[in-house]
Amino acid sequence: MRLKSLALGAVLGCLCLSAAVAQEEPQVVRQNLMKGIGQSMGALGAIAKGEKPYDAAVVQTSLETISTNAKAFPDQFPEGSETGMESDAAPAIWENMADFEAKAEKLATEADTLLAAVPADQAGVGAALKTLGGTCGDCHQTYRLKR
Repeated sequence: MRLKSLALGAVLGCLCLSAAVAQEEPQVVRQNLMKGIGQSMGALGAIAKGEKPYDAAVVQTSLETISTNAKAFPDQFPEGSETGMESDAAPAIWENMADFEAKAEKLATEADTLLAAVPADQAGVGAALKTLGGTCGDCHQTYRLKR
């Protein structure tokens, strides 16, 4: 009985360790960073469309998330992480890393600029969303695989 318990414990430990290691893979980290940006853009979009009322705290948090994640994003593309984990990263990233990093920096800079003067109403959020969305789209066109 004790041997079965030890074996079960070892199996469960290995499963937990596998999940923890998978969470640290750069593909997973960058997917989570992008999900955070996407959720933030969605929150801003809901305000801009009038689906949700203007909320300065939501706008501020969304812009902070976009800025923080965009700054961390380029570091999650080391050599050898081109494939795996259902990555949508295009090979062009590794072929032109400087441009990719510049596009991420541009998004972070735009978010920081908006944070310096947080949009004060629905129209302001809509204008901010256009600016941020254009930058996101520019990067996605070049560096995201089309599925």
